[in-house]
Amino acid sequence: MAVVAVLLLAGAVAVQAVQPGDRPKQSVEAHWVASWAVAPVDFRELSANPLAKSAAPRPGGDLFRGQTLRQQFETALSGERIRIRFSNRFGKTPLRIAAASVGHSTGAGAISPATLRMLRFGGRDNVVVAPGADVWSDGAELKVEAGQAVAVSAFFDRPVPYATVHTQVSDTSWVIGGNAVGTPKLQGATPLPLNHIVTGLDVLTTQPIRVVVAFGDSITAGGGEAGEGAYPDILATRLRNSPAAMQPLSVINTGIGGNRLLTDGIGPSGLSRFARDALGQTGVTHVVVLLGTNDIGRSVLVGMARLPTPEHEVPTAERITEGLQQLIKQARAKGVKVLIGTVPPFRNTPYWSEASEAMRGEVNRWIRSRQDVDAVIDFDAVLRNPADPMALNPLYDNGDHLHPNKAGHAAMAAAVDLRELQE
Repeated sequence: MAVVAVLLLAGAVAVQAVQPGDRPKQSVEAHWVASWAVAPVDFRELSANPLAKSAAPRPGGDLFRGQTLRQQFETALSGERIRIRFSNRFGKTPLRIAAASVGHSTGAGAISPATLRMLRFGGRDNVVVAPGADVWSDGAELKVEAGQAVAVSAFFDRPVPYATVHTQVSDTSWVIGGNAVGTPKLQGATPLPLNHIVTGLDVLTTQPIRVVVAFGDSITAGGGEAGEGAYPDILATRLRNSPAAMQPLSVINTGIGGNRLLTDGIGPSGLSRFARDALGQTGVTHVVVLLGTNDIGRSVLVGMARLPTPEHEVPTAERITEGLQQLIKQARAKGVKVLIGTVPPFRNTPYWSEASEAMRGEVNRWIRSRQDVDAVIDFDAVLRNPADPMALNPLYDNGDHLHPNKAGHAAMAAAVDLRELQE
């Protein structure tokens, strides 16, 4: 699938009033839960793809040097205390963050001065993140509301090559010379097409929170015509507005455009990244898995190009279902509930052939027969054209016959049984 061009615990106990008809809620000690997160990719891998225009080389070079990076994103949960995750997962050298801050975003890279908080790491104002590692900041006293935009700034006093990036949200990243982490409004900052290094925000809470991780490829990540209306975002809105919602829920989108289940491609394979990108999110309780499209499509592309491919890397229905079974087992072992989606149709795309359609059908029959998951979401049935079940419904097609449009993403979100996410 083409890359979409764009993506100090405090011990406390809270006693909540029980309204008539409500089920009693047990008080819980304060704990961290994921309120925003992404699945990062390797910048070098992205920049090698001719379709990834966002990763085109910059005139000044693909690194930060004596600059401040500021990025904004929205928190899904309310809270009084937050922490930020900085990632050097794909870096080849140590990543030094000389200073960092967080505050409420007021748009265009600006921060409300009264909310500006300097971040610390084990009590220090700087940190070095080893290659392949992630680091969480200490908790910062900052009140946030669900849906509020937060801005994180980091100053790099030493050269930092582009390495760990994500593409899900565009127009939310800026860079400026010097140390500006304490500056509320950046003057003359340069917008960046990619987001770097910051991959998570947790909120400290005393409430029992459901954390739902949507795990998949570009059909999960969204983009294109869907914009920020990817199905996990619409699902989050449904959950917030549901009369049956007994407690707050956080929906985390860890989709990567072009991602495959079995082999590395755009991003590490689903098999290799599941433990970190899905089960590694703080407080995860549910995961929605939708992968396989790019594996099935690869079987066609490999054949057309006559590429030399190791036998064990040639996609088959059996290998795909075995891979999905591994994800289910990993989640079960962690006590995480699993919802798995069928692979949507893609006739009239380079991925389609009679053989790939037969493979998709076999994979979907296996998914529909699962008794070891909490729910099956039949995205195939929801998105297909009633007059041609091998193709996307024209009402849901963004134009490439592969990706759903906004209406398609809304239909996907509506197909999720909310009761499964509230148990």
